[in-house]
Amino acid sequence: MFKPNSDYLKLPGSYLFSTIAKKVNAYQQANPDNKIIRLGIGDVTQPLCPAVIEALHKAVDEQAVAETFRGYAPDLGYDFLRHAMAENDFRSRGCDIADDEIFISDGAKSDSGNIQEIFSQDAKIAVCDPVYPVYVDSNVMAGRTGDYDESTGIWSNVIYMPCTAENGFAPELPKETPDLIYLCFPNNPTGSAITKDQLQVWVDYANKVGAVIIFDAAYEAYISEDNVPHSIYECEGARTCAIELRSFSKNAGFTGLRLGATIIPHDLTVDFEGKKVQMHSLWARRHGTKYNGAPYIVQRAGEACYTDAGKAQIKDMVARYMKNANYILNGLKDAGYDVSGGVNSPYVWLRTPDNMTSWEFFDHLLEKANVVGTPGSGFGPSGEHYFRLTAFGSYENSVEALERIKKL
Repeated sequence: MFKPNSDYLKLPGSYLFSTIAKKVNAYQQANPDNKIIRLGIGDVTQPLCPAVIEALHKAVDEQAVAETFRGYAPDLGYDFLRHAMAENDFRSRGCDIADDEIFISDGAKSDSGNIQEIFSQDAKIAVCDPVYPVYVDSNVMAGRTGDYDESTGIWSNVIYMPCTAENGFAPELPKETPDLIYLCFPNNPTGSAITKDQLQVWVDYANKVGAVIIFDAAYEAYISEDNVPHSIYECEGARTCAIELRSFSKNAGFTGLRLGATIIPHDLTVDFEGKKVQMHSLWARRHGTKYNGAPYIVQRAGEACYTDAGKAQIKDMVARYMKNANYILNGLKDAGYDVSGGVNSPYVWLRTPDNMTSWEFFDHLLEKANVVGTPGSGFGPSGEHYFRLTAFGSYENSVEALERIKKL
């Protein structure tokens, strides 16, 4: 008789945002006349920019003609998009990244969950706490995380790096040596950012102990301060210790189109059983076996993001969301909340009032203000008594949501 994967059975409950959706849907069914403002899930609301729409239409037309029709995409990505990313996201910032070190995918979420497959099953992971749930959950599914303690929300074989108000929501080097280090900056969920000098410390540490940093740069387009790096490859030595994840979802609004990339330098190697192993080669093998490539029309849309028009239009889109973030951040401060984020990130991180738990505040906000956010405890133990609001709604809804919260 067949057996289930027992590691999947270790996962507590359902995925965080699935739980939120169920609670919100139940409330909406019971209160159909109430207008709910959703500032929870990090989904964009602005339409795709004109340059992207034009590229999509052109690519669709090409698919209607035999001479320009495209079938399976190259599994590692079309050269035109890999080159555009290498030039604009990396080489223009002084980062030594070659076109063929970029692997195109259907999104950073997929890659952040799949990247662990190229590492040994006994690899020890270190994560920021709080953290994007996929980093931990995907390693649970792979059997790396040990046992789960429901009373603490801690996995026995995971190194947690608390990100608290006391350390500016930036992790400190762990006392126990990890093999894989997950870093996300600007951070989801706290909205915090670290300077280039701070990130250099992590690069130096990873090279010293022989660890790999998996650096999630999904929110780099929202950086507004000059001393905050857009890529880990701005740091000296990152080519030998870092993998970077990139997303088109939040910067260009591709949450529905699905497009992302993983960058693995050829220099990221390890000596194993007398051979020098390139992690680049392992990911290429995994990609070629399990993935058939992002659609041609979507990759052409991605390429359009790097045209002059595309850059200007995306910059305007990001500015709209950051206007919301600024309003939410300052509105909560004026209302007396302890709040951070919202400067280099579309996320605002607030401490719950009256020592409420994260889920108590979620229910309070939903029932009394009809506003949806995300409980901090869903991101890890150190997220308890915190709450995340996103700036991805409309400006009008952001203003109305703050007015409702202020009346509580």
